[in-house]
Amino acid sequence: MANSQSSGVFAGRKALIIGGSRGIGAAVVRRLAREGASVSFTYAGSEAAAKALAAETGAEALRSDAADRAAVIEVVRARGALDILVYNAGLFIGGDPLATEADAVDRMIDVNLRSAYHAAVEAGRRMNEGGRIIMIGSVNGDRMPFAGGASYALTKSGLQGMARGLARDFGARGITVNVVQPGPTDTDMNPADGPMKDMMHSFLAIKRHATPDEVAGMVAYLAGPEAGVITGAMHTIDGGFGA
Repeated sequence: MANSQSSGVFAGRKALIIGGSRGIGAAVVRRLAREGASVSFTYAGSEAAAKALAAETGAEALRSDAADRAAVIEVVRARGALDILVYNAGLFIGGDPLATEADAVDRMIDVNLRSAYHAAVEAGRRMNEGGRIIMIGSVNGDRMPFAGGASYALTKSGLQGMARGLARDFGARGITVNVVQPGPTDTDMNPADGPMKDMMHSFLAIKRHATPDEVAGMVAYLAGPEAGVITGAMHTIDGGFGA
């Protein structure tokens, strides 16, 4: 059933989620739509999930490849003056860096970092005053405690510098730029019962995966009216993974 919510903290606000059909992205779509936002989201390969989510929430589903810089810029431009941009698209390519295919690493950099920058800049061109730009990063931007994650950590630490810089660039218009950094979160990419569960939980103070809804709650706070002076900051939600 389409969402008919017309009131709520985000009523009258226009939001775009890049990478919104599954996991954390889908939870963000649901949360913002439930609280009154007019939501669009992109997807690449998960057409059935995207259509189901659009029908459930009333959001608009847009097919777009986050590795394609021009496509990302165009989908942001076509939304006009946004109030909220959430960049959630992401890939994980791990393993021995001496054996990892360079093209796979470059695609991950394109999706996780390069397109995040161009989406934020394009949104900033016409974003409404007081807008919100939120990047979904990772605690691995701060801590990489196992081998094989160098290129992934590179992309997530890169978001940190970008957010600090764009916070300065857009601050005069009241636009905030922040990074949400989840630890292990129960998604298709990193299921709570997956083969890496025990190793990941060994690093945690709270020994469970987060839920996508918990991460979406932090995103909603940063997108909301109480977070107007929170900018250029990293917001870690990781069960103590990095403590």
